[in-house]
Amino acid sequence: MSTFDLIVVGSGGGPYETNLSSYLFKPCDASWKDGIIALEAGSGIGTLHQLMSRDPALFDKLSAHEVYSLIRCFIISHAHLDHVNGLVLSAGSLQGPRKRVCAPLHTLKTLETVFADRIWPNLASWDADDAAYKLLYDPFKFDEGYRTIFPDVSARAMPVLHGKNDTIGDYESSAFFIRHDPSGQEFLFFGDVSPDSLSSTPQTIAIPATLSSVFIECSWPSGRPDEQLYGHLSPEHLVDELAALAAEVVAARAAKSRAEREREHGDEDDVLPKKKRRRRRNRSVDPPSAPLAGLRVYVMHCKEDLEQRHSRPIYHVIRDQVAALVQAKGLGAEVLSAEQGMTISTRSRPPFKNRTLR
Repeated sequence: MSTFDLIVVGSGGGPYETNLSSYLFKPCDASWKDGIIALEAGSGIGTLHQLMSRDPALFDKLSAHEVYSLIRCFIISHAHLDHVNGLVLSAGSLQGPRKRVCAPLHTLKTLETVFADRIWPNLASWDADDAAYKLLYDPFKFDEGYRTIFPDVSARAMPVLHGKNDTIGDYESSAFFIRHDPSGQEFLFFGDVSPDSLSSTPQTIAIPATLSSVFIECSWPSGRPDEQLYGHLSPEHLVDELAALAAEVVAARAAKSRAEREREHGDEDDVLPKKKRRRRRNRSVDPPSAPLAGLRVYVMHCKEDLEQRHSRPIYHVIRDQVAALVQAKGLGAEVLSAEQGMTISTRSRPPFKNRTLR
């Protein structure tokens, strides 16, 4: 069963301004005219107009301006320009009700410096009753759990790191669980994220059993030196994160299996010889084949191949590198690339066991 319809307005990581992080989605059983949710807002109305000129049926034959005016809320992971450019430029021309900008407080505070009558007119406020402003700042709290952001749609924000800089040290980005409330199914969408192995304070994200898809950046192709990642992932680091996820899947299954045996037969450890008890536990955590089977991983935010080192699109190169490493490790996840203009239907899936992505 499909849960969400999602259209990729932009999936690149720069520097081309025509293909920056921007995704529009809705519940699958709703019309686009019922309202739209934006995930990031790098590329905006201009890019959307170009896409719809090639495919007028993309949004039920609405115009690009109508589509953007139907947005009810923008979910923003961090305030770098390649994630907010379209939001800023469109703010003065949006029609319809006020649009909420949902992001962690520190991200909204940074955006406030843009909407300050210097870089751009002040078109946003914190006051829900301040109808004269086009945008309403609506802070996410990392510890507040799920909150309703649209009919039948809830979201939960989690902190991730996006490298560090000389001004503030660690730079914090966000990941979002997006839940289809009628079915309970959800997908996980990452803002820009650096490898935990290179972070001073690695983050841990508890993964629900109802996860069907992960959208995660992989900005650089294989072989990029760690000191030149600049707070982003390469295929090797991305697959290390997936391997950590798979290990937690295996551990959770083993724990559940032991608990079920103990409920059914009692605690056999009290009567088994020590050597035999240890051997039984080791067998219970042997990695199963393809522990992430059924999970779709969409690779996004690939940076343009300006030096033209590859003979095909860079997002295909990076996707295939990730897929080869996933296959070599026997993880079982399906690896795809999020490509500009693509329509994606997220789907329900048999549940994983509870697990943690590090």
